[in-house]
Amino acid sequence: MPSNRDIRRLVRFSTEDGLIWLGEQRMVLLHLASLQAIRHEMIAFVGPLHARRLLMRAGYAAGSRDAALARRVRPDASLLDAFSVGPQLHMLEGAVRVSLLRFDVDLSKGHLLCRVRWDDSWEAHAHAREETGPAEQPVCWMLLGYASGYTSQFFGRRALFREIRCAACGAPHCEIEGRFLDEWPDAGQLLRDYEEDSMLERLEQLHSQVEAFRNENPVSDDQGLLIGQSPAFQETVTLLRHAAPTSVSVLLTGETGVGKERFARALHAMSPRADKPFVAINCAALPAELIESELFGSEKGAYTGASSARLGRFERANGGTLLLDELGDLPLQAQAKLLRFLQSGEIERLGGHETRRVDVRVIAATNVDLELAVAEGRFRADLLYRLNVYPIRIPALRERPEDIEPLARHLLQRVMLRHGKRVVGLSDRALVALRTYGWPGNVRELENLIERGLILTPPGRQIDASVLFPNAGDDGASTMAKVDASGQLDIRPEAPPDLTALILDAMRSKGLSLEALEDSLLHEAVARARGSVSAAARSIGLTRAQLSYRLTQRAQKAQK
Repeated sequence: MPSNRDIRRLVRFSTEDGLIWLGEQRMVLLHLASLQAIRHEMIAFVGPLHARRLLMRAGYAAGSRDAALARRVRPDASLLDAFSVGPQLHMLEGAVRVSLLRFDVDLSKGHLLCRVRWDDSWEAHAHAREETGPAEQPVCWMLLGYASGYTSQFFGRRALFREIRCAACGAPHCEIEGRFLDEWPDAGQLLRDYEEDSMLERLEQLHSQVEAFRNENPVSDDQGLLIGQSPAFQETVTLLRHAAPTSVSVLLTGETGVGKERFARALHAMSPRADKPFVAINCAALPAELIESELFGSEKGAYTGASSARLGRFERANGGTLLLDELGDLPLQAQAKLLRFLQSGEIERLGGHETRRVDVRVIAATNVDLELAVAEGRFRADLLYRLNVYPIRIPALRERPEDIEPLARHLLQRVMLRHGKRVVGLSDRALVALRTYGWPGNVRELENLIERGLILTPPGRQIDASVLFPNAGDDGASTMAKVDASGQLDIRPEAPPDLTALILDAMRSKGLSLEALEDSLLHEAVARARGSVSAAARSIGLTRAQLSYRLTQRAQKAQK
């Protein structure tokens, strides 16, 4: 697409009366949260079908208005460049990032085939904030209406688009296809979405149906405390589902803080043992001399102070599930008794000789490399083989970036309830910072960070990125927007004059090229961030993907 400089000139901020103009059209800057709230309320109140049609018609009207600018902005441009005004305006307005994939037009034959890729759709983003799973149908209704309205007005004949891919449904991006109305085999069905309907007359009936449906289908979640929609998360949940109806022992592995106990509790909740006890013990939290009595129980007089018989965790969990957290720290003697139980289903209390049969499903969890522990003599090989029948690796939080935002919102609700304090939520900038952070402490670190943010934020306010990451510096855009005296928005990279002169003098004195300077800057940023690419990227105003790409390109060039 051509440069959008001519379109940017149309955007004017009136400093005297506070109005915003796009050409002759008055515009309004809205918070994404406001649009999301409107969309959510519409769906809840009138149902998804009528909400979709309303939003599509609203988008259609917006697209039609923008199309009126296209010919005036580029009167002598080619058909493609003139048409590109619409997609570029859509991007400038912050709705979506647009890439034209195909643009075939033959007006003499009445033919149009237009395919467009969308990234960062606000409507797909809104769905992700409201829901914890993929949508069944495409959700970019207002954006779709915009494309149809713009194209119809631009060509002076009805053209409609269909969303053939949607990020809210799990696709990597959204994609739409547009044709003139008579080229669609199901034109009548598509056209119905833009027709006025008798919604108000049926409003009460629809509202009653929605309420009845809610009462008949209460929200349930067989995953317990688990929240996520990323492929890595879904793969783990699938493994849990397969194991749930069986009694197989499960070995949960993963980094510290990934939430292994939550996954264990979810597995218990999915299983036929859900109404039986779930008992957890941290093998690293107890002294070695007490761990056996805690696990297997003890008889009276088994050790000093044992004045009566005592049930162990295995007996308390009888019929249910026992989680052995931090299994790698279990003493060798206790490992031998655990192996015996896994082989026979029997235990003996400390100081006793009576064999007791218990029905317990064992879930072991560890962040220790058990194979290395076996090689070092700290863990029994036969126990590892017995437990490793069904291993499940819990992915680190950085491997499931799609889950960070819904997790953060869930954790915020939880800590607000715990502290009896309410804030509005997380700012958009805070959410960007959360998504780009490296999360060495995983979900546990996220929860601690959210709790800190709640404590430091005044009631009724949003939690800002500066509260969550006070030492991260400004991670805003790499360009600065300035409004000059005429009210025109001027966008250009800017650096302090003294800093610019200093850099130029250093390049001249050291004989550095611009490429060498950038290379040094990138590596210095990574070094100061102690190897964290995410933190380094934030410090120099790039995304993690942008910095990774630059580092990879330089590494490949160095190898040649």
